[in-house]
Amino acid sequence: MLDKFGIAKRIARELQDGYYVNLGIGIPTLVANYIPEGIEVVLQSENGLLGMGPFPFADEVDADLINAGKQTITTVKGSAFFDSAMSFGMIRAGKVDLTVLGAMEVADNGDIANWKVPGKMVKGMGGAMDLVAAAKNIIVAMQHCDKAGNSKLLPKCTLPITGLGCVKKVVSDLGVFNITEHGFHLIERAPGISTDFITEKTAGRLIINGEVPEMIFD
Repeated sequence: MLDKFGIAKRIARELQDGYYVNLGIGIPTLVANYIPEGIEVVLQSENGLLGMGPFPFADEVDADLINAGKQTITTVKGSAFFDSAMSFGMIRAGKVDLTVLGAMEVADNGDIANWKVPGKMVKGMGGAMDLVAAAKNIIVAMQHCDKAGNSKLLPKCTLPITGLGCVKKVVSDLGVFNITEHGFHLIERAPGISTDFITEKTAGRLIINGEVPEMIFD
């Protein structure tokens, strides 16, 4: 199985030159550390920043420079700061090419639940509602199963929905899945993970065509 860094590294391979990319809280923020050489992307943060760099080393930390998840970050040459109203204006206008989000559940039709567990207090829905409604492409970074071993890739989401039919791809600790009209299409396996194990751990509709290669990271 992959750890969170492996998931982020694999998602970084989805970046294309010239993309404007929003990285959600959690595993997605780690993608900033693995942008491939020769690829130039602009990372956007909902709290008002274009041009995020990788996480800082200890001697680079600036407590006033944070992302939407309140983690300290760095900036790159040409970065720009603005208020959250302008930030969400960019998002709602469809200026973001790719959004990478975490999720508690994803359905096999592309629905996503990632903002609330009933009965638990939350600060608010955050920017996820806008991002899933307006981004051109959405990739989910997530653990395949919950702590009890139950699948989080489901026939139907059981938690409050963030967005309907919007997820294009899921990268979990077990594999890479394209969302199709017929369900989760397994296109890559995590190193050492069999298709039988993935089948056992996937509750939603799963498509496996022939031999499925292991993930490539470089």
